[in-house]
Amino acid sequence: MLFAHLFVPLHPVMKRLLFILSILCASCCLQAAEKETPNAQQARRMFMETYNMVYGKQGSQLHYKVNIIGIYKTEGTIWTKGKKSKFIDEKYIAWNDDVTYYRLERKKNRIVVYDAHSDERDKYATKFKFVPDNYTYSIKDTKEGYAITLKAKKGVKGIKEARCLLDKRTRYPISVRIKVGIFHTTIKISDFKVGGLSDDFFKFPREQYNASKYEYEDFRH
Repeated sequence: MLFAHLFVPLHPVMKRLLFILSILCASCCLQAAEKETPNAQQARRMFMETYNMVYGKQGSQLHYKVNIIGIYKTEGTIWTKGKKSKFIDEKYIAWNDDVTYYRLERKKNRIVVYDAHSDERDKYATKFKFVPDNYTYSIKDTKEGYAITLKAKKGVKGIKEARCLLDKRTRYPISVRIKVGIFHTTIKISDFKVGGLSDDFFKFPREQYNASKYEYEDFRH
């Protein structure tokens, strides 16, 4: 689900609520489930099928939009291909080619550079690693689509509950409703596409960002 999100330092409340994006971006190591009902097994299987569409070698893209009870609104587009990614919204653009991570802070004309897998590029998000076995799964057939619900097991921190709505025909994600603490919000997903992305798409186009106009800060070790 989305987008582990995210790539940028956002408003503190927004960062917590958009942690659901990290579920889409998280390194997922699925272990064998014990004592799952047929419904739970189906829910987990369909969840992982959608995950693999998002992060498979073929690549994918999606547009997201979120409105936190009228307090904070944002939207953007994310492209992924395996461990490669690109992100864009009104404040930031980020490129990750699985070697180096670049984030442009658009208003400041500032570009920060990290090793692609460095935890330092988003210290908050890296505190939360999605582990599939930390959740129970269930699925319900609704008129809007297949609703897969993940509920955190006792003692699990971070996301307490997530409801992912999938298109019945394509299994593409439609929305994700999450609960973190006392907050609920729904992330609407549109324009989901699979395939058609070259590796070059995720490389930082340095020639477009001349050092005379942009400030660079390099945090690579």
